[in-house]
Amino acid sequence: MTASETPKGAWRIAVLLLFYMLVNFADKVVVGLAGVPIMTELNLSQTQFGFLGSAFFFLFSISAVIFGFVVNKVSTRWVLLGLAVVWALVQFPMIGTASFTTLLICRIILGAGEGPAYAVAVHALYKWFPDEKRTLPTAVLAQGSAFGVIVAVPALNWVVVNYTWHWAFGALGIVGLIWIAAWALLGEEGPLKDPVSTTGDQLLRVPYGKLLSSPTFIGCCLCSFGAYWALSLGLTWFTPFIIKGLGFSQKDAGWISVLPWVCGAAIVLLTGWISQRLLSRGVVTRMSRGVLGAVPLIIGGLVLLCMPFVEQAWARVALLVLGTGLSGSIYVVCPPMLAEFTPVSQRGAIIALYGAFYTLSGLLAPLVMGGLLDRAATPLEGYLTGFKVLSVVLIASGALGVLLLRPNSERARLAKAAMPVAA
Repeated sequence: MTASETPKGAWRIAVLLLFYMLVNFADKVVVGLAGVPIMTELNLSQTQFGFLGSAFFFLFSISAVIFGFVVNKVSTRWVLLGLAVVWALVQFPMIGTASFTTLLICRIILGAGEGPAYAVAVHALYKWFPDEKRTLPTAVLAQGSAFGVIVAVPALNWVVVNYTWHWAFGALGIVGLIWIAAWALLGEEGPLKDPVSTTGDQLLRVPYGKLLSSPTFIGCCLCSFGAYWALSLGLTWFTPFIIKGLGFSQKDAGWISVLPWVCGAAIVLLTGWISQRLLSRGVVTRMSRGVLGAVPLIIGGLVLLCMPFVEQAWARVALLVLGTGLSGSIYVVCPPMLAEFTPVSQRGAIIALYGAFYTLSGLLAPLVMGGLLDRAATPLEGYLTGFKVLSVVLIASGALGVLLLRPNSERARLAKAAMPVAA
């Protein structure tokens, strides 16, 4: 299989993985969506609820690293299937009378199961698409996060309003089982190996120290850390913000909570399309991937800084939607940039290590917001302070990305450090 050929069935796998990520993000968002009923029923403080949001990430990064190395040796088809089984089964304990401890333990287990998800899915996808055709499929895969919320939030909110939050978890377990059945029937391992990762009948390997210390790897981690700070706040605190901070009802929250993800979906698809067009015209990947992905974080942070200066609830929602939505651009470009200079035999581990680092912000962001809320004079004041912190994180991470993301020069430099090993 040559580098320019796309194997038959590649887009079928891309669609299945899109739905995989859809289930993944629906699982993530349900706690934030049902945040107010959960806090009311379980009598939780803002800090306790923030701790619950952070608990999802306790084992998230550790699991991502472990499975990143596992998929260097084990078929991604079976790893994806096993992870999905964990996601589905861990939802069902919440159907009955669930305590805070039960919810906490289940979210920790779910986090361990979902930590490797994106890295493994990207690694699986890249076995079907050659380098010059990866940006758009990566954008499609990333849409699983947006569609997971756009599709799931109205449906899950309806379940919360009519059947309590307990059955929202049960519905997610059933959907997970449906995806498992589809993947077992239709999922396959991709046939592609990167020609740049082989020489004759030997594989090439680059010392992990050189890969992890490369400016582009560090830049991807820092940019995505900022973007994930925004995402994890959205997963945990967006719905409570519009209910307790802005005064909307739980019923209205169901469709308002979709708006950031609609904006994010548009940004991700637009970034993928622009990047692929620039690549086809010969623009170096520093510009067509690096700068293209990092600059929107800076713009998004500046937009969020405007929130305290407007009074209308809808204006604040609009600024929050746009500011956080712009940060999604980085998820489209970082995996292809890392794949540019990482041998295929090490790609799963490197993408997983990247994911393990940037998702650490998921540990911090919900807890920081919860602490700010408990210390604030009013809920709105606490939320606005939390979004100021987010704006600073986005601006700083985007600026560092502009300086560090240079994948085209990394590829040439690291190729000199590559060592052949027996295949």
